[in-house]
Amino acid sequence: MALALAVEESAHSGVAEQRERLIESLRAYGGHFAELSRLFADWLGLHSTDAAALLEIAAAEERGSPLSPARLSERILLSPSATTALLNRLEQAGHIVRSREHTDRRVISLRSSAYVQERADAFFRPLGVRLDAVMAGHPPDVLAGFEALLADLSTSMDAYIAERTRKA
Repeated sequence: MALALAVEESAHSGVAEQRERLIESLRAYGGHFAELSRLFADWLGLHSTDAAALLEIAAAEERGSPLSPARLSERILLSPSATTALLNRLEQAGHIVRSREHTDRRVISLRSSAYVQERADAFFRPLGVRLDAVMAGHPPDVLAGFEALLADLSTSMDAYIAERTRKA
């Protein structure tokens, strides 16, 4: 009942329309990110799934929490066996390294090779400069608010996905 009232109230206050505009903008941004991933794959001469995996591995490294093969499988929506085949290809090509750096030696961490890090930096650095210039045109408090909004939206979506997953 409270949710229905909140939805009705948001419709009257314009929040629903703003949500739709924001979601559409995020959807478009996601499309650009997918196209950028495809261009990166072409630039490296890889299949788009392999490049997407490399981007996930590199992003996790940058966050300081390298992915395990199982976590990568979840992130790129591949079965464990398909992920193993993908990782074998990437490792044989010298794009990734599997390491056992956890105290539990059964845990494997995925890391990108120095070659891939250099190539990714060469490909993405010009975009980073452009994005930094765009962001520099907005006040820090606006950027912090947007960052907080995105985090809240992600948390809400994660909770909804978890609920739907439990019901399925």
